[in-house]
Amino acid sequence: MDVLARLDAYQRRHRWAGLPLAVAYKFFDDQAAYLAALLTYYGFLSLFPLLLFLVAVLSAVLSRDPQAQHAVLNSALSEFPVIGDQLGHNIHSFHGSTVAVAVGVVGSFYGALNVAQAAQHALNKIFAVPRHARPDPLRSRLKGLKFLSLLALGLGVTTGLSTVAEWAAGLLGTRLAVGVRVAAGVLAVLLNAALMVASYRLLTRRRPPLRLMYGPALGAACAWQLLLWGGSYYVDHVLRGTTATYGLFGIVLGLLAWIYLGALVYLLTAEISAVRAMRLWPRSLLSPFTERVFLSAGDQRAYRSYATTESFKGFEKITVHFDPPPHADPADRRDPGDRRDPADLRDPADRRDPGDLRDPADRRDPADLRDPADRRDPGDPGGLDSRT
Repeated sequence: MDVLARLDAYQRRHRWAGLPLAVAYKFFDDQAAYLAALLTYYGFLSLFPLLLFLVAVLSAVLSRDPQAQHAVLNSALSEFPVIGDQLGHNIHSFHGSTVAVAVGVVGSFYGALNVAQAAQHALNKIFAVPRHARPDPLRSRLKGLKFLSLLALGLGVTTGLSTVAEWAAGLLGTRLAVGVRVAAGVLAVLLNAALMVASYRLLTRRRPPLRLMYGPALGAACAWQLLLWGGSYYVDHVLRGTTATYGLFGIVLGLLAWIYLGALVYLLTAEISAVRAMRLWPRSLLSPFTERVFLSAGDQRAYRSYATTESFKGFEKITVHFDPPPHADPADRRDPGDRRDPADLRDPADRRDPGDLRDPADRRDPADLRDPADRRDPGDPGGLDSRT
């Protein structure tokens, strides 16, 4: 226990150790892994028809220019490395298909709206927005449409950037082409970071300062770029040459894993921003594992936010009170930085004179507990003999 106490005191004093621990504990408290699974389900539901719709429209619009069609489709589908390559190789099977357009519009609209709803629910929970302060079902769907418009704008700009980079790389020499691709990758990372920050501020009522979001968003954009490269590697080195059955399962499972990892990156970035903005650190090292622990100020702020988040009405008042840990020694109830005498932290009933044998729950005046013979008036010289 001494080792754990030293570790706890160390992580509370050092930000580099305490902040990641607080993010991990809040991620666990918010059940963010389940929220990411919900995003994955609706993302998977909407992604296939969305790509089908995208490919059908682009192939119809650019049908007279095969070279431009190939460049634009490859740059757009590269944002979805697991399934994008497969659609790009089989694009001839649904060129300009009316059925593909209809199915894509209906399926992608339904799935994408639910993605936006799931993202709103997750972010409002992470940023501790009370239920009564969240938008009603109609306004939340309007916000969802704005969110989808933001994603469409980002995808369009990224596609244009990739197309221009490929076109410029084809005209320049090998060294210059590498420089163009690197510059395009850096711009894509910055664009994705800006889109992530804009989506957080759009989908939640609580808006953390931008200075607290730049760093996490930039790191998340770099992680997203790594996921794109990882998906491309998976398609090129794992799925290539496989049988049709294995390839089908590999595509589906790979796509699910890819979307889930992307959702985890998105929500983890929000958790980092929330912990920094709401000062939910340092946390006690053992708070998720036992009741016999002294809660730090960060623990108490976090647990208060979890309670108030569930208030359904503005006139519903929720107060949170923390009793001392059960069955804990007074010295164990102290914050590591608290240097007071442990005797000052005891329950008032336990601060009595050690020679006082009364029941701690007995609040009577000590004079009322004396022997009846001793309750006489001090000025009575006769004592008991005079009374008889």
